[in-house]
Amino acid sequence: MKCLILAAGYATRLYPLTQNFPKPLLEVCGKTIIDWLVDDIDTTGRIDEYVVISNHRFATHFESWAQAKPQRITVVDDGTSTNDTRLGAVRDIQYAIDQLRIDDDMLVVAGDNVLDFSMARFVDYAMQKQTSCVMRFYVEDLPTLRKSGVLAIDADDRVGSMVEKPAEPQSNWCCPPFYYYTRDDARLVAEGIASGCGTDAPGSYIAWLCTRTPVHAMLMPGRRYDIGDVASYEEVKRTYHGIVS
Repeated sequence: MKCLILAAGYATRLYPLTQNFPKPLLEVCGKTIIDWLVDDIDTTGRIDEYVVISNHRFATHFESWAQAKPQRITVVDDGTSTNDTRLGAVRDIQYAIDQLRIDDDMLVVAGDNVLDFSMARFVDYAMQKQTSCVMRFYVEDLPTLRKSGVLAIDADDRVGSMVEKPAEPQSNWCCPPFYYYTRDDARLVAEGIASGCGTDAPGSYIAWLCTRTPVHAMLMPGRRYDIGDVASYEEVKRTYHGIVS
């Protein structure tokens, strides 16, 4: 299985911290954000290669980081240099697939979040379901729902639909940016893009995929800390205490 880490954004809301430095390499509780992710995911023993998809401006930062890690890590530079010319998450996924000729199951994760639970639980869930999978968490706040990917699910956790940033949310289930694609479904990313699925938010591919093939949604077993701006980064540094479950 390959683990693709989405790290090609420019984090403009975190300026000046990220004006010349990538958000996933910011430190939280004694480790970088991306180290929290990789070190935890590696405990599953299922990943044979980590692929960090970066923009051109920050690629050398990730290459230096990767050289000090024991895992097999490949950094892919998507060639963009500004926020205005970014490819978008779904096109970045396809770019990495094309560049490395990836033909495998894929765990796709945003490189700028930290979790207080182990991703091994999500990987185990996906192995049990034998389908592409996402996670879900409950949100009551309407403004938050309108800024999120919102899922409709049935009693067996199967995703009936997903809508990114809906004006009228169909449920209270939000989808965080952590995904498992089966090998067959990873092969369909290019088709999804050609069919007109959204490409900016990574969940847009799932929104298209769930209309074609079964996708299941695991209840998120802990908390996700989303680092969006300087204030939220400072809050996470104060309150995050690592993986506790």
